[in-house]
Amino acid sequence: MVQILVKQMLQMFLLAGVGFLLFKGKKISLEGSKTLGNILIYVSLPAVIVNGFLVDRTPEHMRGILWSAAAALILLLCSILISHFVFRKDPIGSFAAAFSNPGFFGVPLMIATVGQGAVFYAASFIAFLNIGQWTYGVSRLTGQPLTQGLKLKKLIQAPFVIAILLGLLLFAAQLRLPEILRSCVSTLAGLNTPLSMFTVGVYLAQTDLGRMFRKKELYLISAVRLLAIPLFSMLLLASLPAEMAQMKTVLLLAIACPVGSNVAVYAQLHGKDYGYAVETVILSTLLSILTIPLIVHLSTLIW
Repeated sequence: MVQILVKQMLQMFLLAGVGFLLFKGKKISLEGSKTLGNILIYVSLPAVIVNGFLVDRTPEHMRGILWSAAAALILLLCSILISHFVFRKDPIGSFAAAFSNPGFFGVPLMIATVGQGAVFYAASFIAFLNIGQWTYGVSRLTGQPLTQGLKLKKLIQAPFVIAILLGLLLFAAQLRLPEILRSCVSTLAGLNTPLSMFTVGVYLAQTDLGRMFRKKELYLISAVRLLAIPLFSMLLLASLPAEMAQMKTVLLLAIACPVGSNVAVYAQLHGKDYGYAVETVILSTLLSILTIPLIVHLSTLIW
């Protein structure tokens, strides 16, 4: 599994290199990178989520979705508490360390190591994570009450929520999509990996790497996001039964991912230090090529 994981990550970083070169060669503009982001948010990630729910409604899957939702909620709450404690005076650091990047970075790793069905177990994690960003994340960045970010109408209209609700409907009712439509959804889901890594490459091309590598606080954020929280989560997941190994691996990969790019989006939206937020994404992403295989390898020894 670890070898497959390393191979997949190397491929993903090569794709990020393509995005880097395209931006440096002025083949992708800033406006173009925003377009890539919109395709990811509104098309490819929703397709990945819906595609993951196109499985048979077996007792195993019914138990799996309930267990994965409960475990995801506990893992994310622990992640928020750890990051809040370590980065009390650094709102961006607290946001960055609390929330990983399972949708764009983790899903390709899950599919490569566990299979397409892995997304089924990651759906709840992705949903809870986005809710946490809208509530706790916005509260930390702005200093506003936690409930200020909880706008139900806006949440329900979010692409990932619509995709999860649609996926749950298809799963619960066991509705079969026509083959041509199912093939289209699968093709759109396949865009997730290259487009998400192109976007990482564009971020990288806009970053002053020399200055970034000299910032000590970025290494602390990366250490908490990539090591402390995943290691703690691994110990929690070890308490689950051995027959849930696939689900445990999916959730571990989700929590072990680097800083989610939404920290930069929200920082820019609320007038905070956008450059610093982007740097937390870039450095943690670069370091994750070492930490994610390590975490997964340790889990195979403990579980």
